[in-house]
Amino acid sequence: MVQFLDTESKKKIKKNGKKKMKIEGKSYKTIWFEDNLVKIIDQTKLPHQFIIKDLKTVKDAINAIKTMEVRGAPLIGATAAYGLVLSIIEKNDLSFLKRSSEDLIASRPTAINLKWAVDRMMKKLSGVNDKDILKIALDEAKAITEEDEKFCKNIGLNGLKIIEDIANKKKDTVNILTHCNAGWLATIDWGTATSPIYHAHQKGIKVHVWVDETRPRNQGANLTSYELNEEQIPNTIIADNTGGILMQRGEVDMCIVGTDRTLSNGDVCNKIGTYLKALAAHDNNVPFYVALPSSTIDWDIKDAKDIPIEERNSEELSHVEGIDENNEIKKVLIYPTKSKAMNLAFDVTPAKYVTGLITERGISEASFDGLKKLFK
Repeated sequence: MVQFLDTESKKKIKKNGKKKMKIEGKSYKTIWFEDNLVKIIDQTKLPHQFIIKDLKTVKDAINAIKTMEVRGAPLIGATAAYGLVLSIIEKNDLSFLKRSSEDLIASRPTAINLKWAVDRMMKKLSGVNDKDILKIALDEAKAITEEDEKFCKNIGLNGLKIIEDIANKKKDTVNILTHCNAGWLATIDWGTATSPIYHAHQKGIKVHVWVDETRPRNQGANLTSYELNEEQIPNTIIADNTGGILMQRGEVDMCIVGTDRTLSNGDVCNKIGTYLKALAAHDNNVPFYVALPSSTIDWDIKDAKDIPIEERNSEELSHVEGIDENNEIKKVLIYPTKSKAMNLAFDVTPAKYVTGLITERGISEASFDGLKKLFK
């Protein structure tokens, strides 16, 4: 099962041009460079506050990645690329640049895009003289962001075919379940898992999205539902363990999730809880698709056991944030003070549970042979 982007779809891409997603009717991207600063949307404040934050140093970029002010594999890759630009602005020194690259890669271990972007930048900057290095670094960082935007758009056009087929057979609203946030807030624009949904909506296909709350950071409830609302796409937030019964009831037509690292054999590492959704989908004959740009493919690791799984602070589990009656964001403890918590951020879904991988070049089987036909 390998599908390639057809000529007609390629024409649509050129015709449609670039379309930024919107917040309160205004178009934004998740990251951009302006006046020697990197601008980001601080996603730790969403959905209650919309704040554009300035990153002035490479340490600012590292902190933004660690604290998840920026998150999502493609976006943290782009942030790391711009982080190296900030490193050069701060101190145009090769040893400082090398240390900066190492610190950026270490900031979050699971998402492969982070190392991919840093390695690409460092390769581009190898042997470049001091006079030209800043311009070349900035051009390459911009190229990474523009490439991701194009890839995500192509993912949407490829995934659109799947939604269209379901809509044509069903003659009714297509119910799609997604986990975490693989939306435009996790990329530069369009998103991965959401891109087919946005394209379907723009084409007039009726879609409804079941949005997993996605504990512990509630990225589904806080981010996915937020951006779907801004695009006026019907959606319903559900508790993380609700998907199974909805599938049993026939209320889920397909699942689309993103991925932080996909092995060449088709195994998918994504937000904790993804594996359980895939198991439920498999048991109920619900198609389970994974949307990803090629920058998320790890061609080196062969065994899922070798993927570094990030374990985050247990406080993300023991505390929740919300807005009080005074419109102030507050964090409260919800566990007994003596209780311990483990906060693994990702799990791995074996390829056998994945219906297909939706990429910028087409849709492939979740296998080495499938990916090889598209990318090798």
